[in-house]
This record gives sequence, structure tokens and C-alpha cells, in this order.
Amino acid sequence: MSKPTIHIAIGILLHQDKVLVGWREAKQHQGNKHEFPGGKVEEAESPLAACRREIYEEVGIELQDWHAFDVIRHEYDDVIVNLHLFHAIVPTALLNEIQQPWTWYSRDELLSLNFPKANQAMIKRLYWEHQIKISDQLSALEQLHLDQLMYWRVEGTQAQIIEISNLSVEKLSKLIVNIDLYQQLNSIQQQAISAIHLKQSQLLSLMQGDLISGKRYIAACHDLVSINQAQKIGCDAILLSPVVATETHPDARVLGWEQFKVLASQVEIPVFALGGMQAGDLMTAQQQGAYGIAGIRFI
Repeated sequence: MSKPTIHIAIGILLHQDKVLVGWREAKQHQGNKHEFPGGKVEEAESPLAACRREIYEEVGIELQDWHAFDVIRHEYDDVIVNLHLFHAIVPTALLNEIQQPWTWYSRDELLSLNFPKANQAMIKRLYWEHQIKISDQLSALEQLHLDQLMYWRVEGTQAQIIEISNLSVEKLSKLIVNIDLYQQLNSIQQQAISAIHLKQSQLLSLMQGDLISGKRYIAACHDLVSINQAQKIGCDAILLSPVVATETHPDARVLGWEQFKVLASQVEIPVFALGGMQAGDLMTAQQQGAYGIAGIRFI
């Protein structure tokens, strides 16, 4: 006998590096577990319309600016669920309207919560390691620690495509590549890559709806215009630079920590401080509103 299939619309609500999470009662399917707000897609209802409706009914707020996050199919012992995921930023003005018992959790805290198995891919995408190594040497992957990713900053020549083809899925899962290189990879490699990098010029050329659903994006930003654009089109994180002077760009106009903090306070997605970072700067950066740090020499 075939299992029933249900379609669920889920809203991932974000505010200043935090994610809204609830708790499923014991009587519910997959009960006694944490959950993101959402519910069944009704007949003749689109998943996005269902998401808007469920968020209004369950959370108590009405949001219009949604981004496609992913579609996940998961088979349980008794049912097949198709999760239609969308994400949106909750403005400060609406925080007091959120109903109980929904709670804000940091992205780090998500790792210790008890979510259904179908949610694990979502958790993996929402959590970011706190350090990003930038290198043009693929061999630097071998030196990464558990809480590090690597942005392979290369243009994507044929030789580099051949070089990356030798990596295991596990290694690819620690790698960030620019969108130009990503587009040259095969489907297995694309699926495994940790995130797609957008240069600021690439970021500014895109519109809402242009990003690939199911993929994580991190954008290079240097000012408020690019920051707003990254959030507008649905990027997952940004690299904000240059914070302090660097040997590689000694003449670049730096933000300084004071201006960095001002800009970071206006971002609802993870911000990585880039430019002149040292290994011991993570705590300093986080005190100024950063989620993590990125750099060439500090790792």
C-alpha cells in the first residue's frame, strides 16, 4: 500500500542572525520536537500563499516579501512529506506582534534543538561556520578546522575545473565558489558546494527571483547599497569589507570598526568581517555585530 503524500508550506523567519522556532505538541505528527512555523497546503492553494496564511494564523504577523528557500522531499515510515520552504525577514516593528510560544534562537543554538529528520537540510543551510578562509590554493582545504569554510577565489579555468573534480563530496561541502565557477560544475558538485559567492558587481546585476532555490549565497558588500541589495534578492550572508587596512589592498578606503558596526546593525543575515582580520579578531568582530570573520592570512 502506497504512503500518503502531503505538501507542507514552511516559513523561515529571520531577525538579526536569529531564527523563529516553535514546539510540536506530542499529539502532532513528529510530536515533541522543535519546528518552524507552517502547515498543510490546501487544495487549489499555492505553497507561497499557504506560507503567508500559516504565518499569519500561527505567528500573528503578515509578511509580503518572501524568498524561495528550498523544496525538500522526505519519506517517513507512515507518510511522504514535500516541504515547500520560504524565508523572510521580520522587521523590528513587528516583533511585539509575534504570538507565544514562538521563540528566537541563534543559528548556533539550532544545532542542539530536536527537529524532525526532514528539517536537517534546513538546519545545515541556516548554520554558518564562523570563519572563512580565502585562498586561491585548493590544497588549503586540507588545513581547515571544523568551524571553518573556504572560499576558493579563482576564475574557473579548465585546469581548475579538473582540479576540483578530484574532491570528495565531504570536501566540497566545505567550499565556497564564485557563481562563474559554480555554473561550470556538474550537478553532483553543485549539490555538494557549501555556498555560491557573488562579487559586488554580480550582486548588483541580479533581481529578486534570480537566485537558485535551494542554494546558499554569500555576497561581497562594501556599502549600504550593496547590503540592501543582498537582502532584497534573498542572499544568505554577506562579506563586508574592508574593515581595516590590509597588505593586499593598502590603498583601499577602509570602513573601520565604528562604521562596520553601523552597517552590520542594519543587516538581518550573517555578516562576515573581511579585511585585515587576524585569528584572534573573532570575538572583537562579534562584539561589533559580525557573525564571523573572513580573510586570507589569518588561518
